[in-house]
Amino acid sequence: MTVEPGIRVGQDSDASTSDASVIERSWEKPEAFAVLFDRHADSVHRYAARRLGTEVAEDLMAETFTTAFQQRFRYNTELADARPWLFGIATNLIGRHRRAEARRLKAIGRLPSAAPADGSEDPVADRVAARVSAQAVRGELALAMARLPARHRDVLLLVAWADLGYEEVARALEVPVGTVRSRLHRARRKLRDALGGSDPTAFPEESEESDDE
Repeated sequence: MTVEPGIRVGQDSDASTSDASVIERSWEKPEAFAVLFDRHADSVHRYAARRLGTEVAEDLMAETFTTAFQQRFRYNTELADARPWLFGIATNLIGRHRRAEARRLKAIGRLPSAAPADGSEDPVADRVAARVSAQAVRGELALAMARLPARHRDVLLLVAWADLGYEEVARALEVPVGTVRSRLHRARRKLRDALGGSDPTAFPEESEESDDE
């Protein structure tokens, strides 16, 4: 897959080098950006596939890294880990597909409990579903997730599927940490209500103060 002319996928020759150092090096040597791709492309692809399906995940992952490459001069190199930045870009791109994501979740909700949601992996079988039965995962939970406001679903799935912490989600979405906590709490509450009181998440409850719902 071509991410950008002049960028090739290679092996990470220095695993101890931070993402920020890789990005800074790519300012003078664009080919160095391939290291960032090697490190994070798989996780971005999995995140995109779980949210939108495997059909569009490859293109969205490629567009994420193309956008990141184009914006690399604006990256804050004081932040060693670029994952929040990359997942923020991916989430913004997923925002163009809100209706498709909602349709996908509703379709999953209509599947028989024994049937996989797509041809390979179960897209709602990660931490967000750790404490819910398989039937609820493919049914009530998927439908409840489809009904969440997009901003709440983004926070929930960045925590659940991208495995980001609250501060990292705040960086990814460019919102205060308090807003992340508030949105996550509201998303969890709506899922619990939809599932008759069951808690499908494994996240610790934290402060709910925020100026944004």
